[in-house]
Amino acid sequence: MRKEGNTAQLIQVILDQCKDAGIKTEFISLAGKKILPCLGCGKCSEKKWCINETDDWSGIAEKMLQCEVLVIGSPTYYYDVNGQLKNFIDRTYSLYHDRKLSGRKGIAVAVHASAGAERTLKTIEGFLSAHEFASLGSVTGTGTDEGDVMNDAKAIAHAKKTGDKIVRLLLPHHD
Repeated sequence: MRKEGNTAQLIQVILDQCKDAGIKTEFISLAGKKILPCLGCGKCSEKKWCINETDDWSGIAEKMLQCEVLVIGSPTYYYDVNGQLKNFIDRTYSLYHDRKLSGRKGIAVAVHASAGAERTLKTIEGFLSAHEFASLGSVTGTGTDEGDVMNDAKAIAHAKKTGDKIVRLLLPHHD
């Protein structure tokens, strides 16, 4: 949840690989954003969009609808995604009715202090699968204090390889 915390830094390694190859990227953090929980009202099945437009969800969802590859991550809180991301994911049910996210590619990223990243990834991968993203894999890292993940050589190497995978996928389409 820190704007420039370990998860953000690990995702940035992936995005930097893409930027270095000339692919346009955009990083959006949920830190400092207001993302209310899903009301479970079901009104989105008719509107095809979440009816709650009093927070930051809609603007971020619009950006997600524009992407070809979504790199989505979370720090691990009590062996799962943090509440802010869970609220965001729950609200995407409004996009599910018409499969608005289907056909994109997705990468799950999780950072933990010492355990729990596997379950965090499962939650993110469940979101990606439900919305019919094609998985390009996942990246996990270890870190507690801000910046610790940059000392996780295995995570950094895997993040760079994952960025290279995105480049190979997209570069022929972005001349």
